[in-house]
Amino acid sequence: MILRHADVWQAIDQLAGDHGFSPSGLARRAGLDPTTFNKSKRVSRDGRPRWPSTESISKILEATGATMSEFVGYIGTVPSVAGAMRRVPVIGYAQAGEKGFFDDAGYPTGSGWDELLFPELADTHAYALMVSGDSMEPVYRDGDTIVVSPQASLRRGDRCVVKTTAGEVMAKQLIRKGQRKLELTSLNAAHGERVLEVSDVVFCHRILWVSQ
Repeated sequence: MILRHADVWQAIDQLAGDHGFSPSGLARRAGLDPTTFNKSKRVSRDGRPRWPSTESISKILEATGATMSEFVGYIGTVPSVAGAMRRVPVIGYAQAGEKGFFDDAGYPTGSGWDELLFPELADTHAYALMVSGDSMEPVYRDGDTIVVSPQASLRRGDRCVVKTTAGEVMAKQLIRKGQRKLELTSLNAAHGERVLEVSDVVFCHRILWVSQ
């Protein structure tokens, strides 16, 4: 494979977008200067191409949980068309705990979903939940729509939707995911931390985006 300057930068843009970040947002998440991946930084003043450092790539892989193989997979691929939209299944937050909306793998299924148009996502199993009530304030409020990715990697500090075998659905922030325990903190200060047995968790999916 011949690495082209434009392709490597495009891979960074796609990695950022697929994990819910802008390039500057991804740089910030990785502990880098927010301008590290700006368009202006990709070419020097005399017109010569600037390449991202191996250190910066290492840090964004760590920040997203992606592997080097996944990053290389972006190189040379055709980027999503700007403004391209796809239909994402959506239900009310309260409905998510009911049977018939998710299969055994935690992917949306069945015919009870509505749809919304959303910019193209890499995860074909992404879905959306409409927030109701005030249990997730001030982060998510009644009427907000959150877009969730079952396939996105999870790391400490990520916000996620968790469903238990008892049918309870909750939006939390991940503290730690171990072999036997899932430790979560509440988005609403009125609610405490939760520690769940992994065997009691149907799925834990990362929240990528919210409309407010």
